[in-house]
Amino acid sequence: MIFPSKASPIESDSDLLVAIGSGNPLALEALYLRYYRRLARFVSRVTPRYENIEEIINDTFMTVWESARDFRHASQVSTWIFGIAYRTALNSLRRQKNHTGVQNLDHYPEQTIDPVQATEDLDWLTQGLDHLPLDQRLTMDLTYRMGYSVEEIAAITDAPVGTVKARMSRARDRLRKHLPALAGSSLESMRKH
Repeated sequence: MIFPSKASPIESDSDLLVAIGSGNPLALEALYLRYYRRLARFVSRVTPRYENIEEIINDTFMTVWESARDFRHASQVSTWIFGIAYRTALNSLRRQKNHTGVQNLDHYPEQTIDPVQATEDLDWLTQGLDHLPLDQRLTMDLTYRMGYSVEEIAAITDAPVGTVKARMSRARDRLRKHLPALAGSSLESMRKH
């Protein structure tokens, strides 16, 4: 298959994956550019180091390049790519002995009526998510930030649907406990200043 000229760009992820499976590096570049930011946000929940994020994304797309021909369309292309990134990030985390925490790349919150309040709320929620175990934190991220369904998350994480639901439930329970405490400590520190 020949990658179409710029006059008729390939629109769908599936079309790009077919072109990648045929060995087209331009299709890989297009898919990479399409997914880079979302993958960077997702992977940043696993590792705070920029170098590791880049390495995980590159390893993910190396796997996409090598496995595109084997994709069977049993799920969406995005689910497949995020599944690869998830497993690659976990493998990277296992190799890192000095994992120190999680960092978020969302430096620019969405426009709201009160941008200061939105930033404070995002920081508060990020702090709450940081108290969660990795599997629960990533499940919440995939659900609420990236909009994946329970079934898609099960495919991405290679876990049963029941396990994903249990992780979500435990994460919500933990957030109910941690968020009020974090809000209280934030208010106290603000009163002191």
